[in-house]
Amino acid sequence: MNDTSQAAQLQALLGLHWPPIAVAFQASAPADLQRVGSAGPSGCTYWKLAAEGKIFYTEAADHYNCPIGSFTHGIDLPPAQAQELEGMVGTMIGLEYIRQEEIPSISRRDAPFRVALYAPLAEAPFDVDVVLVRGHAKQMMLIAEAAGAAGLSGDGALMGRPTCAMIPAAMQSGSVTTSLGCIGNRVYTGLGDDEFYAAIPGSKLAPLLDKLATIVTANRELESFHRARMSGNSPA
Repeated sequence: MNDTSQAAQLQALLGLHWPPIAVAFQASAPADLQRVGSAGPSGCTYWKLAAEGKIFYTEAADHYNCPIGSFTHGIDLPPAQAQELEGMVGTMIGLEYIRQEEIPSISRRDAPFRVALYAPLAEAPFDVDVVLVRGHAKQMMLIAEAAGAAGLSGDGALMGRPTCAMIPAAMQSGSVTTSLGCIGNRVYTGLGDDEFYAAIPGSKLAPLLDKLATIVTANRELESFHRARMSGNSPA
């Protein structure tokens, strides 16, 4: 199954409003791929651009405006941006938003960053490292159940801030990783109060989809059963 049919199946099974997007990290950009037109205020800004149909790549400098995202993506920051990262982390600690001892546990890519590629999954002209799915709680429930059925749920924990850490977490664990998002991501992407994310390793999308079709059908049947039971029409 190619990316186009996988994307169509994923979107149809879940009824997604936003198309799933593809992210990859490579040593160099494909010759026919254009660099993003301008640096965004955050790394997750590029997710929204891809969901809107853009296909492009970024270099390290395109992520410098986002010190936290640069950290999770394994980007070495210039001195000014490194100082900004220290200041931002210090502010978060001062606000008791994060604890100092949590910082070493934040997932981070350990490979050198060269370029990152972004596209709607259906149109991705590259091998996909991670598929990002944006949706509401029921859609994420179905993904989580399918991941469990496929043996791809890892520890099953929901991640929180920073949202972008779910990308290296999914890549390193080989498991589906879900994130509730963070306030920065919600501002930069317009993520709704009822929305959050799943990050699916690209190599695991096919087995997940195999189980997702079964899970969606099972939930449909079980919903009918429970509604009938609640109304007093359950079979004896």
